[in-house]
Amino acid sequence: MIGAIAGIAHIANIVNIADATNAAHIVHVLAASVPSTVPVTHTLPDIPRSYTAICEWAACMVYIAVLYRRVPLRRSIIVSAVGLPAIVAVQYFDGSMPIWFWIVGMLLAFGCMYLTILFGAGTGKREGLYITARAFVLAELVASLHWQIVAFIGTHDAQATSYGVQAIVMLIVIYALCFGLAWLVERGNFSQTTPTLPTASAATATVAITIVTFAMSNLSFVSTNTPFSGSMGQEIFYIRTLVDFCGFAILYAQQEQARRIEASAEIASINAQLESQHQEYLQSKENIESLGRLAHDLKHQIAALRAEVDPEHAAAGFEQLEKSVQRYSAQQHTGNPVLDVILTTKERTCADRGITFTAVADGSLLDGMSSMDIASLFGNALDNAIEATLKLPNPEQRLIKLALFEQNHFIVIRVENYYDSRLSKDAEGNLRTTKRDDQHRHGFGVKSIRHIAQQYGGEVTIRTDDHWFVLTVLLPRQTGLMAM
Repeated sequence: MIGAIAGIAHIANIVNIADATNAAHIVHVLAASVPSTVPVTHTLPDIPRSYTAICEWAACMVYIAVLYRRVPLRRSIIVSAVGLPAIVAVQYFDGSMPIWFWIVGMLLAFGCMYLTILFGAGTGKREGLYITARAFVLAELVASLHWQIVAFIGTHDAQATSYGVQAIVMLIVIYALCFGLAWLVERGNFSQTTPTLPTASAATATVAITIVTFAMSNLSFVSTNTPFSGSMGQEIFYIRTLVDFCGFAILYAQQEQARRIEASAEIASINAQLESQHQEYLQSKENIESLGRLAHDLKHQIAALRAEVDPEHAAAGFEQLEKSVQRYSAQQHTGNPVLDVILTTKERTCADRGITFTAVADGSLLDGMSSMDIASLFGNALDNAIEATLKLPNPEQRLIKLALFEQNHFIVIRVENYYDSRLSKDAEGNLRTTKRDDQHRHGFGVKSIRHIAQQYGGEVTIRTDDHWFVLTVLLPRQTGLMAM
């Protein structure tokens, strides 16, 4: 640019333009017509590093507040307290480095935000990356909007008055309004009872949107010679704020769509569960009809046995008669009528399918639990075990064990089944399904069990031990069922 202006001045001297004022005017006009390719950052007041750090930290706090935390509140507070000075230190370190270090500095700031969210909320690695990208865009938006307002108000030397009383008050008011609004908006977009588990494609798309948003919003600070750049100070601020807002809106819509898809999948799973319960009702109805037919046949069999003269034939007939009624005489008596029905029904199902089912249960421990929750919890657990056990080719390995007992003021529900296949886990440590329709039906049973346990202040653990798949539900005896 400077070379172009010097060349123009040299031409003016050659043509002997006498009027120096006109020559200067021509130089100015021609220079203005030369496309500018130099950054314009030197014409705009820079956002103070401390402001940027506070903005990034506050964005992290918004998402830690709306997310399902897997760590104690005390740990979140400690990590948040350490995160602020750490982000401030990173920002001032970036400011002391040459301009070429700018991109590396932004990556360091992003990494510091990622660690704050990762340890402050206890997220998984993929979830932490997904949330940090959203927090980064939110921080960029609020920082740009605040500094645009500062420049518009007209403190001619914004940089010099950045730490005055008026500037601090403006900072607090704008940040409080913006991050408070972001908290209200995002609060309904994330669940505080279940973790956010984005897919790999969703996390990749979020990071890509963040990169594009950041690049487009800061393009004018790199070069004004592009179709998407501004050349005036306020114009550049306006473009940056608008692009950041669009990026935040896109990320919000993405999460909203993911939440709706998940809700639709759960509705489909609930419908599938209702269909399963209907089929179980039909099976129970068929069992009742079978009892009626059995009672009718017993009359004829007893009459035939009375007329039997040969003792051996009579003994064989009585043995056959005993076997025919044994299946229907087996009843569970746990002390809870709802649990009795569930276990009796599942025991008959196991007997029909060649599965050995044993249950030792103190049903009186469930007196404070609703009938619906008992049916869902034990029904889902046993259905999953039966389905997994049916895949075993060896009938001797088809084993299911259920135990319900009290230990150390906890109600323990344990369902174990033998398995003979390789189990894999996802990025969050959850067991992957072996079903084809893993996005809808599978997993809802375990999710339902977890939801019921959380309602009573309990937890669910799943582990494998020497070809045994063990599902354990722990419910507090004093603060759990008794409080219901």
